[in-house]
Formats: sequence, structure tokens, C-alpha cells
Amino acid sequence: MRIGELDSFSRLVPDIDMFIQLHVTKEAVASCRIEGILTSIDETLKEEKSIAPERRKDWLEVKNYVKALNFSIAELKDLPLSCRLIKKTHEVLLSSGRGEYKTPGEFRTSQNWLGGASIADAVFIPPAADKLPELLSDFEKFLNNDELYIPDLVKIAIAHYQFETIHPFLDGNGRIGRLLITLFLVDKGILEKPILYLSAFFEKNRSLYYDKLAMTREKNALNQWIKYFLVGIIETAEESISTLQRILKLKEDAETSIRDMGKRSGNGFILLQSLFSAPIVSISQVQAITGTTPKTAGALVSDFVEKGILSEVTKQQRSRTFAFKSYIELFDERKNSY
Repeated sequence: MRIGELDSFSRLVPDIDMFIQLHVTKEAVASCRIEGILTSIDETLKEEKSIAPERRKDWLEVKNYVKALNFSIAELKDLPLSCRLIKKTHEVLLSSGRGEYKTPGEFRTSQNWLGGASIADAVFIPPAADKLPELLSDFEKFLNNDELYIPDLVKIAIAHYQFETIHPFLDGNGRIGRLLITLFLVDKGILEKPILYLSAFFEKNRSLYYDKLAMTREKNALNQWIKYFLVGIIETAEESISTLQRILKLKEDAETSIRDMGKRSGNGFILLQSLFSAPIVSISQVQAITGTTPKTAGALVSDFVEKGILSEVTKQQRSRTFAFKSYIELFDERKNSY
């Protein structure tokens, strides 16, 4: 199975944690895009002050998703995969932005609906609020019942469908439901590291994603949903393996270039390692990363620009910013311009 290959491959990648943050960022961008929140990967990596005012709300929504995903993965060390963890993650997701008044971290106590201006013309009406305790209890038990003879990937396919159908929050259900998939894979030990995310697959096939969920609700076509979900697992795992292979090649090529930098090569390797976690930097940030003077940091950045590792993304004399474009583009299917 491709997901097993991905897990095995990731175990062989040196410093795999260095590359995970952009996997998380890509997931955040794709999952939020499904909800109509439009922010590109390169925007997400920038500081808030450099984002156009009219795009800052979307930027904040994506940053909150990154925080929520990182938070939930860390919490798995101390908490089981449970409604308690889901609520705590939801609280982080809606801590600010459009959803901060939609009872972050609390299950709804009123009716919600999907599509339509009102419940009268809604596309889908989730269960009533008074049904949630029983439904969520069943959901949690199913998620953690190891005595069921159901393959784990089929179980999380069903659990994702369950969660999306229950729709237990006033806002953020889709994002939490998709985040749940990765949490489950890590919790069950299917993946040692959180490097597989399905939102890009769902976003690419958005209408089919909603159609399959609707067919399952309306026609009990669970097999169709599971097949669709498993195709997503296969395609996403293959893409993740390919991305990791290209990252390693990019890292190898960059290290070869840095070795030719003479006395600056030591700081060059330090900067390169940092760029794999935070691929957009300013000269002052490079100074902090390497512990050098502004002049030395500026010279190091110039070397990186000359060797094609960094590219300037601002055309200002002051507060110039540089991006590791070739790395960012490995995660950016739309190849957004800088």
C-alpha cells in the first residue's frame, strides 16, 4: 500500500521534521480553500504586515489552521483521539478571525445547515443539537474501537463521513473533519510523522467530494464514498513520496552549491537548514539565524541569491525579503507569483 511506502520512506529521510511545516502549510491552504478562504502558500509564509489589508482575514484563517494542526498533533502525546481533543483543537482554529464568535471549542446548542440563505432552502440539515451527545458518543467509540474488524483506512473514511454529517460545531466543521484524518493516521501509528493530508485531493475534486458525501447520506452509498476516499489516500501518498524525493534532490544540490562558498559555507548550511522550515526571510532574520553581523548576513544572502537558492520577493531598499522559491513551489500546485 502506498501509505506504507510513504511511512517507510519518511523514516529514511534525514531531518524529516524540518520539512513537515510546509506539508502543514499546504494542508492549511487547501483545506481553507474548500471553505472559500483564499490564501496562497507564499502569502501564508509572510508576516501579517506584508499582507494586503483586504486579504488579512483569509491569511489569519489559514494561520489559525496551521496552529490548530500543530497543536492537535502535539496534544496526541497526552490525550487520546477524542471529542475532548477535537474541541480543544476547534478552540485554537476559531481563536480569532471570522469564527471567533461561533463558540470556539464548544459543540453547538442550536440548529445549523449547509447551503441556502436559510434552513428552508438548505442543501443539508445536520442532526438537531439535542441529538449530538448520543451521536458524538457513538462517533468517539467507533473511532477508538479496536475490536472491530475494519481496516483503519476504511474506519477513518467512515469516521470522516460521520463527523461531516453530524456537523457538531457552528463553524469550522469541514476543516476539523479533514484535520481529523491526519490525526487518526498518526494516532494509529500508520504514519510516524504527519506528512499525508487529503485536503488538496478534496479541493481538486471538490464537487465530487460533496457529491460522494451527499450520496452516502441520501442513498446509503457508503461503498462509493470509501472507494473515493481510498483513491485519495493512494494519490496523496504517491504525491507525498514524489515531493520528498524532490526535496532531497533540492537539498543535495543546494548543499553542493554552498560548499563552494568558502568561509561562509558554515553559516550557509545553518541558513539552508532554517529555510526548509521557514523559506521566506529578511536579512535581519538571517542575522538572527546565523548569529552574525548585518554585513555578514547581507553577504550570505547575496551568495544565496547568486547561486539561485534565494530570490528577492520585494523591490525595496529596506526590509527586503527573500524566498526559497524552488522549495515553496514543490508544495504550491498553482505556482503563485511573488
